[in-house]
Amino acid sequence: MDVTLVSALRDLLEPRSVAIYRFIGDVGAERWLTRAHLRDDDAVATADPLWMEPDRLPPADAFPQRLECMRSRTVLQWQHQPNAEDAEGAAAGDLPKGALDWVNLFPIATEREVVGVLEIHSASRLKSKDQRMVTSVLRIYHNFQGLLDYSERDTLTGLLNRKTFEESFLKALSELSTLAQVAAADALVGEHDRRHENMHPQYFLGVIDIDHFKAVNDGFGHLIGDEVLLLLSRLMRSSFRFHDLLYRFGGEEFVVLMRCDEGLDAAHAFERLRHNTEHYAFPQVGRITVSIGFTQVRVGDSPAAAFERADKAVYHAKDNGRNQVHNHADLVSAGQMQEVTQLSDMELF
Repeated sequence: MDVTLVSALRDLLEPRSVAIYRFIGDVGAERWLTRAHLRDDDAVATADPLWMEPDRLPPADAFPQRLECMRSRTVLQWQHQPNAEDAEGAAAGDLPKGALDWVNLFPIATEREVVGVLEIHSASRLKSKDQRMVTSVLRIYHNFQGLLDYSERDTLTGLLNRKTFEESFLKALSELSTLAQVAAADALVGEHDRRHENMHPQYFLGVIDIDHFKAVNDGFGHLIGDEVLLLLSRLMRSSFRFHDLLYRFGGEEFVVLMRCDEGLDAAHAFERLRHNTEHYAFPQVGRITVSIGFTQVRVGDSPAAAFERADKAVYHAKDNGRNQVHNHADLVSAGQMQEVTQLSDMELF
């Protein structure tokens, strides 16, 4: 949707460039993620990969005008003579020597918050009618995003809902299959292509279940139970990275689909959530714990097969004291669990 938006505005305004930047990251270490960037002579839009390490993205304070646009929720315009040494010059791209660049910033908001900016670089100041047109397009964008959120997100927690899971899982599986084919082709010809040295992503699926959640509902009521679910979703957002996919499957069950270099990284992330939950003071309820099981996504997996492995690891945690994190592969290696038979490619839901 972001690519469609920048493409439409380039056709309508014919600017030097148009881009959408998202404000992401932990508090105090926010970054700018390029969601779509299109110059006047580009054939296709470019974007930062969602799994890019935050340290490689521009820090938020490198672009103070973007921060001011988000804070004030107003359109900002100014004239700038870019050079190769400043951040705005890099954003403007290559311009004729001495050329002035008009920068136009528009805030991008959801129902909950301002999430980024639309940035347009032009040879002259945008006219009032063009500003109104961009603002109108952004309202349509906002409304359409709201419809997507309504259909794809859990209404209580704002996390992704279970019906969006399978599509994301299959995209991850497609990437794993493609890289496996590349590695097999390299091995077949006996060559090692340096371009593929760092192309070893792994995906992990985690299932999170709140311990004794029925007792919370029975003892404090469903309104307090809903508050626990909402607060846990916030703990999940703060415990995982911005590009990890977080789902509520219903009731007290949550799922995470994450991209890591190795299983140890995934284990640390799930352990961080377990620790943060255990030490959080939930209003009225007090101490809440979670049991977590996770598994590596395998080439040829089905969503049902991966979920089944992680879910079995969750039940192992619950049967052995709760408030634990277990990797299904480690349990199998230790002889504490048998390998799950591969399920068919039936739909999980």
